[in-house]
Amino acid sequence: MFPQGRSVVMARRGIVASGQPLASSAGLHVLVSGGNAIDAAIATAAVLGVVQPMMCGVGGDTFLLYYEAKTGKVWALNGSGVAPYAATREFFLERGYTKMPLHGMLSVSVPGAVDAMVTALERWGSRKFTLAQLFEPAISYAEEGFPVSERVSAWIAESQEILERYPASAKIYLPQGRPPRPGEVLLQRDLANSLRMIAEGGREVFYRGELAKVMIRYCREHGGLLTEREFAEHQSEVYPPLETTYRGYRVFTTAPPSQGIILLEMLNILEGFDLSRLGWGTPESVHLMVEAKKLAFADRLGYLGDPRFVENPIEKLLSKDYAAERRKEIDPGRASEGPAPGRLLERIGETTYFAVADAEGNLVSFITSLSASFGCAEVIEGTGILLNNRAGRGFTLEEGHPNVIAPGKRTMHTLMCFMAFRPDGRPFLVWGTPGGDGQPQWCTQVFTNIVDFGLNVQQAVEAPRWLSFPGTDPANLPAPFELRMEQGFPAETILALRRRGHRVVPMSGFAGGAQAILIDEAGVYHGGSDPRVDGAAVGW
Repeated sequence: MFPQGRSVVMARRGIVASGQPLASSAGLHVLVSGGNAIDAAIATAAVLGVVQPMMCGVGGDTFLLYYEAKTGKVWALNGSGVAPYAATREFFLERGYTKMPLHGMLSVSVPGAVDAMVTALERWGSRKFTLAQLFEPAISYAEEGFPVSERVSAWIAESQEILERYPASAKIYLPQGRPPRPGEVLLQRDLANSLRMIAEGGREVFYRGELAKVMIRYCREHGGLLTEREFAEHQSEVYPPLETTYRGYRVFTTAPPSQGIILLEMLNILEGFDLSRLGWGTPESVHLMVEAKKLAFADRLGYLGDPRFVENPIEKLLSKDYAAERRKEIDPGRASEGPAPGRLLERIGETTYFAVADAEGNLVSFITSLSASFGCAEVIEGTGILLNNRAGRGFTLEEGHPNVIAPGKRTMHTLMCFMAFRPDGRPFLVWGTPGGDGQPQWCTQVFTNIVDFGLNVQQAVEAPRWLSFPGTDPANLPAPFELRMEQGFPAETILALRRRGHRVVPMSGFAGGAQAILIDEAGVYHGGSDPRVDGAAVGW
């Protein structure tokens, strides 16, 4: 078994587990000062948008789950925005695009993060803190600067070439003509002013007021399609989440356009196999999980889209009978190559996830993102705001596809977050990870690490991971699947998987940044934070 690098963080009154220590500290300060989990989540999210600017911010989108302890209810919030009303498939085809542009103002959808924060605070906040108070740490880090970590420095360096295309972006993130070195202080004073405006003016200033006018004007002047209408009409959706059961545990996630349903279908398929008996990291258990993943992703690609435009067969996809049918398609001795109904597309994005628990037992599972690293890569000059590139990365130009771009449509989202409850109804686990299409795969691994393989919460997020994706094919034919595996899996597992037909290669690039809070039988919080990012679980 692999070594555990960190101890589990245990606390009784609350925990914040996020991908950045300064953000976790801001959230914990709110908890200690009498705030609840939602209050702390808003402060955490605001700081993350400053200290991890390539991953998230007010120009991005947000999904969250909230468990309200006093009522025992779980709520979901969709904070994603629509494509411009002028964004038709024909618009892009007539201009020579064969696929959606990944950067610049044509890649942008309406940012939903600000309305998501305000909506959550209004519905579930403690009323002890204003938005302005919760934004104070973020404004301070933007105005006075923060020391750049090794990972943030490296992430900026990875995007240097694209940032250099946009002077307003390069001015902020390449202040001396290069990425900030570890320990150097990054200033974002224009962003501080914008955050202050949002803190004081709330959603109105961002979607209808002065900031909205500046962003829309810049977008139109730089080839974009967004107008006042899309911003003014935006609002978050609050609804009961999707759910399934797994070995008696109730598991909740966000509904389409979130792709959280992929994890639920994977669990339904895997429930028919005795993973505990097979053991962690064995070729048998890894093979079954990878094959379940292929089937669930194929269904997502074949059937799911914005429910306002596409009929999503949720009840069918989540039924146990359907899972039993899909389970029969898994050959225990051979990797599949062409699971119906569709082929997978690779999307590894820049996102950040965090979890919060408070003294009253309220829980928050929160994920927010600009989509790709630095989103559209083009800062709205004078505001410090990076808008997302969700439209560019999420939509397709393939006619008839459930996720083809259309005016006012929301793309299917890689963003997803999760909660699980014990068979007796008590809270059990809050967890999630960034990582595009890696999210449902890695979140399934974290969950089964705990439920099936008996790992503690820190071991569960540290454990070596696999990632299943199509490889590349120069003839542009259906690509063979790659099974990317981190170091730490037994050598005999890799050999046995290759004998089953899996094309096993070393894991390359980002491998997630899971954060999790487990609630034990006595009600004690156990925090786990991923060392693959600058993760920190802190409690009191």
